[in-house]
Amino acid sequence: MLGSRILYENFRIALRSIRLHLLRTVLTVLIIAFGIMALVGILTAIDSIKYFLNQNFTMMGANTFNIKSREMRVRIGGHSNNPKVFAPITWRQAKEFKEKYSFPAKVSIYTRGTGIATVKYKSKKTNPNVSVIGGDENYIVTSGLELENGRNLTVNDVINGTHIAILGSEVANKLFPEGVDPVGKIVFIGPGRYRVVGVLKERGSSLGFSGDRSCIVPLNNVRTYFSNGDMVYNISVLVDDPDMMDAAIGEAIGLFRIIRKDKPGKDNSFAIEKSDNIAGMLMDLTWQIRLGATFIGLITLFGAGIGLMNIMLVSVTERTREIGVRKALGATKNIIANQFLVEAVVIAQIGGVLGVAAGIVIGNAVSYFTNSPFIIPWIWMIGGLVLTFLVALLSGIIPARKAAALDPIESLRYE
Repeated sequence: MLGSRILYENFRIALRSIRLHLLRTVLTVLIIAFGIMALVGILTAIDSIKYFLNQNFTMMGANTFNIKSREMRVRIGGHSNNPKVFAPITWRQAKEFKEKYSFPAKVSIYTRGTGIATVKYKSKKTNPNVSVIGGDENYIVTSGLELENGRNLTVNDVINGTHIAILGSEVANKLFPEGVDPVGKIVFIGPGRYRVVGVLKERGSSLGFSGDRSCIVPLNNVRTYFSNGDMVYNISVLVDDPDMMDAAIGEAIGLFRIIRKDKPGKDNSFAIEKSDNIAGMLMDLTWQIRLGATFIGLITLFGAGIGLMNIMLVSVTERTREIGVRKALGATKNIIANQFLVEAVVIAQIGGVLGVAAGIVIGNAVSYFTNSPFIIPWIWMIGGLVLTFLVALLSGIIPARKAAALDPIESLRYE
């Protein structure tokens, strides 16, 4: 009971001292708040980005993987990974894999005909930035796309290379006014005439990858009319049971190594790409941002700690007579030391709370622009407040010990 009363009294004296030295206190609080804001804000923003990446790269499904001839290059700022590049996957290899892969799954072969096509309908046309994708009957399913209207490609469409197309929502909206059904209309994709058989649902853009500004045509049609001599084919596999993902990948690797004639003991001559792996690669490249945020925050807090210590030392000097009076009335060295430690903690925690609040606001500004949910970073909040508490203890211990060591008689004579 007595201990709680002493603590309350120290807390009350700390608040009075803060009011008496408001300007110095405010400056120190702002420095501490800025350091915590940098830590909490940037780390919260990274959590928002992480959520955004996981959401967008898993849109094609947690049970889908791709087989490609090169690893994905991920670049953030001036840093990127070092992707391996292998020999292109040929049409024969992709077709053989699809025929022989016996695991319960849907297999799709697709390739990119061009990324600079212009699509025309009567007097309207798109910019020359439309991607033409050659896909098979399973491409829409394995890519996580959905039809808004019309039908999918059939096996016969793919085999015969029929001049039909499924339009992305952005392309359809550009060419056809509201209320006009694109299905059945004839459009020009490059120099070729294609009948529209379907329109994709709007998907949005995932870090620049968008199915809305694209056209899907039968794979053999792209091989015939968009062939450029070095066409690269990709394989996408949608596993029926997500729990069997690892087994499906293992069987795919074994089969494709045989098809590619990879020698035993040698590395795969192809890349296996999963959505969660891509997100992981991107997050691995953000460690420097975390390191920078931590460095900025710690340096700022170091400066704030020095400022807080200076305030407390000045406070000890200014309140020497007060200390003498308290000691004359029976205050022990521990009570005097605790008084100044409590004052340092109160100042630091005010800055910590303000910094945490500002950091949450700044961090969730990123959530707003990435359409991520509002994030309350409990770990960073608690960590920030603990850090400010430690800074207060380290900054206040020297002034507290100096105050406790003052001679009461000399303190009473101090002017």
